[in-house]
Amino acid sequence: MQYFQRFSSNTVAGSGNQHWFAMPAGEVRTARAFYKITAGGEYSYSLLFSNMIDSTFSKGDVSHKNLILDSWRIHSARIGKCKQMGTDKPLAAMRVGDEDTQADINVTELRPVTFNGSQEKTVAPGEFFATDPLTLSFAAGEFLCLELTFSGERLPYHHESMLPIYVKGEDEWRYDVRMPLPGMVGCDRPVKAKIAYFGDSITQGLGTPYNSYTHWNARLSAMLGDDYAHWNLGLGFGRAEDAASDSAWMYKAKQNDIVVVCFGVNDIFHSGQGAGQIKKSLATIVDCLLAAGVRVVLQTVPPFDYAEPHRTMWQEINAYIEAELAPRVSLLFDNRAVLSRENAPYMAKHGGHPNAEGCAAWADALYQEIKALF
Repeated sequence: MQYFQRFSSNTVAGSGNQHWFAMPAGEVRTARAFYKITAGGEYSYSLLFSNMIDSTFSKGDVSHKNLILDSWRIHSARIGKCKQMGTDKPLAAMRVGDEDTQADINVTELRPVTFNGSQEKTVAPGEFFATDPLTLSFAAGEFLCLELTFSGERLPYHHESMLPIYVKGEDEWRYDVRMPLPGMVGCDRPVKAKIAYFGDSITQGLGTPYNSYTHWNARLSAMLGDDYAHWNLGLGFGRAEDAASDSAWMYKAKQNDIVVVCFGVNDIFHSGQGAGQIKKSLATIVDCLLAAGVRVVLQTVPPFDYAEPHRTMWQEINAYIEAELAPRVSLLFDNRAVLSRENAPYMAKHGGHPNAEGCAAWADALYQEIKALF
C-alpha cells in the first residue's frame, strides 16, 4: 500500500478496530474524535481507515479477529484543531466522567476532507482506505479533531477507546465512543525510523487516566523523541493468537522499522489455549515481523495476579521467550523486573493494567536498553 511510503503516525493514541456497533437503518450520525499531536509543524496529513476487526473482543462470541464488516457510508468529513472544550476547559485535562456532555466544542480551522476527490465515500467490506492529503499546521500537544458524518448498519469502533469522542445531539455533544476511527493519524514529516508498539490493552494504555497520554509507550516515545514516528497498535483484549493470524493487524505492524511486542495476558486468560499454542503464536509473530525486515523488541508477558493454572502457564511461556525467542530478536526486555511484586513475581505491583506510576517506571527502564538500538 503506497500510503505507508509517504505517511507515518503523529500521535501515540491507540485507535484500532476492536468491535462493531449497529445503527438503525436511515440514521445519519455526526461525531468528533480528538487526537493529541506528537510533533509540531506544517505537514500533509492523511488518515488511514480499515473496515475489519483487528482482534477478538472479550470471548469472541460477537466480534472476533479478521471479521469483515459490511459496507457503510461517509457523508462528509472535516479536520480541525482544538485546545479546549467550551470556554475554559483545556482538552488535555478532559477525563471520562468530568462532563459527559458539552454544549459546544471549540474546534477551529475546520476544513473538509475528501476521498479520491469526493466529499462522500462508500466504504467496501474489509476495505483499507485513506483520506486525501491535506496540509495542516499543529503545535506539539495540540489536538487534531476528526469530524465524521456517517451511516450504516454495522460499523467498526473502539469500545475501550481512551480518546475524547463525542456524538452530536440536538443541542449538545454527548460522550459516546460509537464512531469509526482512523487506525493511523498519518503525516508526511521525515523521520529516522518508524516505531510501532504491538500488544493488548496494556500497550494501548488502559490503567492510566483517560486522555492523559501517560501509558508506557507514550512516555517511551517522548524519551526517544520526535526524530522517530511512534504508532500505538495496542488493542484491548488483543491476543497473540490474533496477531499471528497475519491479517490486517499484523499488516499494519509490518509497515514499521522497529516493533515493540508485548502479548500473552489475554491468551492465558481468554483464549482457552494451552501454553504450547501460545508459545507458537508468539514465535509466529516474531517470524512474520522478521520476514518483513522489521527489527523486533520482544517483551516478557507482564504479571497480572495469576492464580493456578494460569500462573504455571505464565512461567512456562516466559521461560520459552527467554530461552527460545530472545536469541532471534534485536532486544528482549524483561518487564517483570519493573512490574512484579518483589516476593511474588506473578503479582502486578502497579495493577494488571499498570497505572501512570508503573508506566513511568516501565518506560524509564525500557528506554535504558532500547536506546542502544538507535
